[in-house]
Amino acid sequence: MENKKEMRKWLDDLGLDHPLVIAGPCSAETEEQVLKIAHSLKDTDVNYYRAGIWKPRTRPGNFEGVGALGLKWLQRVKEETGMKTATEVANRAHVELALEHDIDLLWVGARSTVSPFIMQELADALEGTDKVVLVKNPVNPDLALWLGGIERLYTAGIKKLGAIHRGFSTYEKTKYRNIPEWQMAIEFQDKFPDLPLINDPSHITGKRDMIFDVSQTALDLNFDGLMIETHHDPDNAWSDAAQQVTPDRLVQIMKDLRIRKESDSEAEYNAQLSNLRAQIDILDGQLIETMGKRMKVSDGIGALKKQKNVAVLQSNRWNQILGAMILEGESHGLSEEFVLKMFKAIHQESINHQEKIING
Repeated sequence: MENKKEMRKWLDDLGLDHPLVIAGPCSAETEEQVLKIAHSLKDTDVNYYRAGIWKPRTRPGNFEGVGALGLKWLQRVKEETGMKTATEVANRAHVELALEHDIDLLWVGARSTVSPFIMQELADALEGTDKVVLVKNPVNPDLALWLGGIERLYTAGIKKLGAIHRGFSTYEKTKYRNIPEWQMAIEFQDKFPDLPLINDPSHITGKRDMIFDVSQTALDLNFDGLMIETHHDPDNAWSDAAQQVTPDRLVQIMKDLRIRKESDSEAEYNAQLSNLRAQIDILDGQLIETMGKRMKVSDGIGALKKQKNVAVLQSNRWNQILGAMILEGESHGLSEEFVLKMFKAIHQESINHQEKIING
């Protein structure tokens, strides 16, 4: 993709003094609900009012959206509040109906991004459009697949493009609904620094009380905006109730977020420093999480040794690990002294865990 700067012109033209904000309910449920939420957001930092019209669910039998009827409700939102509107599209029919109802921003969901066939169908349907089109990351952490979907749209003559980072599915149980894999978002920015990148903390967290922290991390990493699901009665929402916030809470989140507004060289330094520190914070969290997983494995080893009446300390095994890790550390620019200190501490903690099991 050449001349990438033209892809963010739509965002620059908004002239915002705050991050782009896309907000509204996960699903359009009733006309009254859609309009009530919209009117409560019209005088806030919200730039695009979002509502899911077609809702692809993981399993059948759940609420799958009101369909094309909801597009008329979004038209009323624009007429009554002046806000621009946004919704998800997943096939040619969705695109045609959304364009017919003058929806301003269309996004492609994570389940669609995984399929080059779907992305090509959408690119063909959207060819030459002047609407904003955003692409969510695929459900699996595949950067090439994400970029490939965007490239298909760009090749179809769509210039108002952007990406949405909504986290990635994992079989492991974590505190997130979808793990952020921040490093992939950072790599995405490195490859396409001029492509607007929006964070979706609602889908990353799955919990409304975590949305602020994830939003702040995204801004520290120089994301251009946020997509936050907002509902006037989130506990009774028809879909994804746990991750939606009230309009009042959204306003408070935007007030509390630390947003850099300086424009001089010192501000650039502070921005770069904050970005690097945010990356370190993310990696530190991953280190602690990995150490926790390692100690759980040690607990299992302790239980096995107790069952077989085997001594905790196995010197041969320990020496093998230490030798291998020193060589591995050197290949990553780590000194032998550092690797020795680190793995001696890890080994001692592992012994402590196993002794607790054996003496339990």
